[in-house]
Amino acid sequence: MKFPPEFLDEIKARLPASQVIGQRVKLKRQGREWRGLSPFNAEKTPSFYVNDQKQFFHDFSSGRSGDVFTFLMEVEGLSFPEAVEKLANEAGLDMPRQDAQSVAREKVRASLHEVLAFAAEWFERNLNEPQGARACGYLADRRIDAATQRAFRLGFAPAEKFGLREALAAKGVDVEQMIDAGLLVHGEGIAVPYDRFQNRVMFPIHDRSGKVVAFGGRAMEPGAKAKYLNSPETELFHKGALLFNHHRARKAAHDKGELIAVEGYVDVIAMTQAGFPHTVAPLGTALTSDQCALLWTMCETPTLCFDGDKAGRKAAFRAIETALPLIGPGKSFRFALLPDGQDPDDLAKTGGAEAIAAVLAKSRPFADMLFLRETDEQVFDTPEARAGLERRLRELTGAIGDESLRRHYGQDMAERMRGLFGAPSREPRRPYAPQPRGQGRGRFETGPRTGLAGVPMPQGRLGERRRDPQRELFILAGLLNHPRLIDDWADEIAALEFSSHELSAFRSRLLDIALAVDPRAETLGEALSVAGLGEERARILSAAQRMPNAWSVAADAPLSDVETVLRQSMALQRKSGALHRELNSAASALESDPSERNLARLLDIKASLADLGDAEAAVEGFGSASGRELPPL
Repeated sequence: MKFPPEFLDEIKARLPASQVIGQRVKLKRQGREWRGLSPFNAEKTPSFYVNDQKQFFHDFSSGRSGDVFTFLMEVEGLSFPEAVEKLANEAGLDMPRQDAQSVAREKVRASLHEVLAFAAEWFERNLNEPQGARACGYLADRRIDAATQRAFRLGFAPAEKFGLREALAAKGVDVEQMIDAGLLVHGEGIAVPYDRFQNRVMFPIHDRSGKVVAFGGRAMEPGAKAKYLNSPETELFHKGALLFNHHRARKAAHDKGELIAVEGYVDVIAMTQAGFPHTVAPLGTALTSDQCALLWTMCETPTLCFDGDKAGRKAAFRAIETALPLIGPGKSFRFALLPDGQDPDDLAKTGGAEAIAAVLAKSRPFADMLFLRETDEQVFDTPEARAGLERRLRELTGAIGDESLRRHYGQDMAERMRGLFGAPSREPRRPYAPQPRGQGRGRFETGPRTGLAGVPMPQGRLGERRRDPQRELFILAGLLNHPRLIDDWADEIAALEFSSHELSAFRSRLLDIALAVDPRAETLGEALSVAGLGEERARILSAAQRMPNAWSVAADAPLSDVETVLRQSMALQRKSGALHRELNSAASALESDPSERNLARLLDIKASLADLGDAEAAVEGFGSASGRELPPL
């Protein structure tokens, strides 16, 4: 049974190779690839690699390689049609019917490809003839050299109503085929269909395999109704499901490990000419979910590069709305905003590759742009405005499909809110006896005095060094000395609540970096230094060395001891956070209703915290001469 190439490509686009193969082989990320033990041979050292960008696997131990269809045929003993059917079901696609109608449709598609190939050749020839002189001048003004014009197969549609129609007719193409290919304007009131593209510089649009499926045309006349005109939707062309320059950028994106998406054809060409061939663009529309999926097949975190004006910022915000439900581990975006009033083409002309690289180096992560979108040019000087922001962020992060990422985004947005408005005190409010009129601040003490937006007033001596919670320092020190545990416990570590904003931020960066490098303390230390976190790492390790149980998380400590102590410390951290939340709630309840019941609840929670302190002491004494074992929590 023969399957249309477009159908097989769609299955691969919807199902990354690591997703299909990862259901049958335990894979771990290694750089831009995935690695695991061979499913074909017994081995102890992984020699099986999967590459999502190439949609390909290779097993060095057996020499076997291929795509996802080959993998299922090799591992499960399926025939090719059976493998296709199984993966089509996983991808949510209906199997193509090989009836007479389907066969006829494939013939139509093949003929349309041929018609569009003829048209592309005709446009190319026109550009290099006398009638294309003005178009050549336009391209020269845009600094698009001859080699780039040839690489992108740029062309020219002359100012003739029937020029292309007559040229295709001479090749034996009938009018209906030209209409089906989107090359002629037709319809009610039009007696004779005529050329859609007239007096325009032509940009061929290709599918993933490199076949021409449509065109974009840039008008030469200043007064033209549409400056840029695309082909209409056809059997071959669905503009929301394609990317300009996809077939050329795919290999460059894999080799570089990066991908850039800009807004227009000329921007892509200017970026490519400036040394950034891993650049693509949507086709004159806002980014769609299908285009997001295409981008992620080439790179885990593409950079969306938008013009530096108000429209560019709005385009970035629209992209956030589209992508938010789709992002997940290994699927996100960064955002590069150009200087105000410039697009990539302008920047390439004025500053060249160095200026472009500088903008890309300052790209911002998805979470930054999400928070910026909700806070940009807004004032939060009332409790209502702050509550509104909190509600919007909660609703937005709730739309993230991946459960783990949704939780991390909720924590991240909460930290950003605290940074924007000031972190409220974590000290529980405590009741105290009424004071004579004119003294104190009311019937119940409400904790440390706060300034505007709930920011705690300075306590203690000015210039006093910050004092981080010891348990949080201890956990981080253990992970820094034994980064192999980070890979196994990533979700648990990310979910821990830290009372120190600085340590929480360090923990987030530590996870990102540790999961991307070799799991050795020296390698991790070098990577943290490169990221500007070397001093904070040294400070955490130094502080941990002064703790009573420092030996248990030292670099030379037995891994079994480190695992035991860190697991207990993480459990204490989770339980402590829950108890302090309950304590704050109980103190609030007692303040509003000073009943015996509420007082008893408060005292009970304080007793639980005291028990937690005993458990903490047991952790500190673990492995000492006392021979104590860690108590269960």
